[in-house]
Amino acid sequence: MEFSSYLIINHYKSGYYVNVSCPWNDKSLGEFYLYPDTLQLPDELCSKTVIRTPVHSVIAYSSTQWSVFLELGEISRVKGILESDYTSNPDIKQLLAAKLIEDVGIETSLKTEVAISLHPDLILYTPYSTVPKNEIGELTGAVMLPFADYLENHPLGRAEWLKLIGFLSCREKDTDEWFHNIVSRYESLKSLCENVEYRPTVFSDLPFEGQWYLPGGKSYISQIFHDAGADYIWADNNSTASLPVDAETVLIKARDADFWRIMNSTNTKYSYERLAVENELYTHFKAYENRDILVCDIRQSGYFEKSEYEPDLLLKDFVFAFHPELVESDYKPHYFYKLTDEK
Repeated sequence: MEFSSYLIINHYKSGYYVNVSCPWNDKSLGEFYLYPDTLQLPDELCSKTVIRTPVHSVIAYSSTQWSVFLELGEISRVKGILESDYTSNPDIKQLLAAKLIEDVGIETSLKTEVAISLHPDLILYTPYSTVPKNEIGELTGAVMLPFADYLENHPLGRAEWLKLIGFLSCREKDTDEWFHNIVSRYESLKSLCENVEYRPTVFSDLPFEGQWYLPGGKSYISQIFHDAGADYIWADNNSTASLPVDAETVLIKARDADFWRIMNSTNTKYSYERLAVENELYTHFKAYENRDILVCDIRQSGYFEKSEYEPDLLLKDFVFAFHPELVESDYKPHYFYKLTDEK
């Protein structure tokens, strides 16, 4: 793989070898062999973990998994998803209503009987360092494949995981072309920002119960800020995870930041008036005073379902905000728009 830190896919005879590396130690989260179901399995693979391709019945833990099947026109292979209440995708909602896709619960409380009834041959699960892999694989007889896309710290590293869905559905040529086009657009935008004279400063998010959970300096979003020609206030931090910082410290360090990025997951839209009522502290930031707050409506935009495989569009939103002269003047942001005082 070109950008991914945790996914390896190599040819193996008429199929492929897949290795998912563990982000928390030097071990592997799993080794798998993808082999066409039209061919006889080689003797040496009989003792290995084999996934016959194309897969026919998949349970996808994350929207970033089923969204690729959907984009490829292969969503009929997905029989179960988790936390369906959080999706805003009309196609998935329709499939759920028609019982062509079933809700299998949440990761910590799966609907075991529903999962078993789907007869999955593959379960794409989200690996966590503190949460042990559950027993659903043994109960269903499905192969459990860890999908560690969310742990990648480079935007193109996350997007590259779409290739794995291509291999699983025998659409690898299509996903190769898809990813190649993403890289081309992303790198082109990045190159436009490499030599900009002005690099605005930016910080991120809102506090929760008195703590501001900020992206680490080596995180995914920090990389996008950098590639969009901006300087993230906490860029000198070496963490890839979120940093708990008290609100007073954030005010001291980020008060004069040029831009402020906010994710909105509520049913009501943000406004400057609403922010001021929510917390008077917010009004003291320069980005608030100058009306340079960038907001993403998670539900309306489908951020968690699509943005991982549209890092070029995500990058372009920020380039448009930070350096509008580098983007066409009539550009319409896909995820992050500048908050206004308009009602």
